[in-house]
Amino acid sequence: MSTPNDHDIKVLNGLIETTLDSADGYREAAKETENTGFRALFEQRSFERQKVAGDLQGTVRQLGGEPEDDGTVLAKAHRAFLDVKHAILKDEQAVVNSVENGEDHIKARYEKAIEDTDLSATTRETITRAYGSVREGHDQMRDIKHAMQAKN
Repeated sequence: MSTPNDHDIKVLNGLIETTLDSADGYREAAKETENTGFRALFEQRSFERQKVAGDLQGTVRQLGGEPEDDGTVLAKAHRAFLDVKHAILKDEQAVVNSVENGEDHIKARYEKAIEDTDLSATTRETITRAYGSVREGHDQMRDIKHAMQAKN
C-alpha cells in the first residue's frame, strides 16, 4: 500500500543508512588511531552521527514508516578493507584520508536529498538541519587532512 509519505520515508531511510555508516566509520577510526586527540574527535563525531540518525529515525516514525536501524553491507565491506589497509600501513594519514573520503560521500548524499523537489517541505527542513552537523564534520576532516598533507 502506497502512502503520500513513501518518497520522504525512502529518502530518509537512505540517509539513515549512510549516517549510521558514518557513525560506524568514526567508531572504527577511533579504534585504529593511536593519536588520542583524533580518538576523542572520532568518538565525538560518532556520537553526533548516532544522534542525527536517531533524529531522522524519529521523523520516519512520525511519517508512519519503519526506520532503518543498520548501515549498508557495502560500507561494512569497505571498513573491512580499510582495516586491512591500515594494519599494513600503520599510518595516521591513511586513517584521516579514509574518514575524509567517507565525509565526502555523506555530504554528497545529504546535498542530493536537499535538492530533491519531490520531498515535502517539512522533510527537507529536517534534512537541512541534519546537514548542518554533516557539513561541519566534513569541513573539519577536510581541514585536518589538508593540514596533515601540508606537513608532509
